[in-house]
Amino acid sequence: MTSNRLTGYAQKMGYPFLCIHAGKKTSGWSEDSVSYLALKRSLFSFKLDEDLAYDPLFQRHTGRVMRELLKFQPDVIHITGLNDVSIVGAYLSWKLQIPMVGSWHTNIHEFAASRLENILGFVPKKARRRITGFAEEKIMYGSIQYYRMPKVILAPNQELIDALQNGTGRVARLMTRGVDTDKFSPDRRTVNDDIFRLGFVGRLRAEKNVRMLVDLERELVAAGRTNFKFLIVGEGTEREHLEANLKNAEFTGFLDGDALSEAYANMDVFIFPSETDAFGNVAQEAHASGVPAIVTDQGGPKFIVKQGETGYVAKDLAEFTSYTVQLMDDPSLLHSLKQLSRESAMSRSWDSVFESVYNAYREAFDITQAKLARRREQVV
Repeated sequence: MTSNRLTGYAQKMGYPFLCIHAGKKTSGWSEDSVSYLALKRSLFSFKLDEDLAYDPLFQRHTGRVMRELLKFQPDVIHITGLNDVSIVGAYLSWKLQIPMVGSWHTNIHEFAASRLENILGFVPKKARRRITGFAEEKIMYGSIQYYRMPKVILAPNQELIDALQNGTGRVARLMTRGVDTDKFSPDRRTVNDDIFRLGFVGRLRAEKNVRMLVDLERELVAAGRTNFKFLIVGEGTEREHLEANLKNAEFTGFLDGDALSEAYANMDVFIFPSETDAFGNVAQEAHASGVPAIVTDQGGPKFIVKQGETGYVAKDLAEFTSYTVQLMDDPSLLHSLKQLSRESAMSRSWDSVFESVYNAYREAFDITQAKLARRREQVV
């Protein structure tokens, strides 16, 4: 989504931009100032998620990509993480001596540890935590080494900025996310009944900690609250568990477009138990829809939510339950948080986000030019 928004910004501003990505077939085309090159993955690709894959043979496209770069003559190359496409980009940035910017989008170290813990459910808890902790530490170490290649790193929250800057010695800058306040709006609401809807939007995977929703339902019922239901938007391997264990829930599967906007607006409170998200676009989309969010105190979403104004940051299940009950029982408080959530989202534009990205491009270019100038002086 963010990459699509970035190319849209470049097109709107008339900036020359070459977007190279994986696609269902290899093809190239242009739309105004933006050129695209889609490269087909091989039969050896393996699925990482519902809409994400990795091709160990993707480097076979290196020659094709290099020809496109030589034709386009970029000032900067921007890679978007540890993936098959970006690895080709990083290699060609080094080979062609083109300054590189790297953006961090996914906490893959935490994702991997979370999925590993789920797989190793049969292992005693203490041993399992040692294994997953070791894996998380090593993957983070490897990620930091990878991000030593860019001249400038973009990260979505201050914790990651500090970790990457300290680990790589590179310049790290903030790259938040914007939100479309026309697409996501309280005006999209279509329900008008007495049911209190608790919403979740995202991948139904172990790293999203979605099984906590089952625990939350149990605690709400124990607290005497019954006139509610969960509205679960998304697909993933945890859906079967949730369907079997949530007593009162509606599962929509994956949604986009108007259907997604409507689903957000029909929620009363957004519940996001993930502890691994680097930013949390969904919390902003909920806010734009006039829906306060309750999020964990781990990862990026806690930087989006203003405590007691646009939702709550909860440290454990007890606080998730307490905050949810509070909003269920106090319609005037809920109304206030809904209004403040919408107002907060209105101040977050995509244009301001991408202006900062282009500032990072200029900074990476200037760093490289200064380095080249110093080398020339040493030669003289």
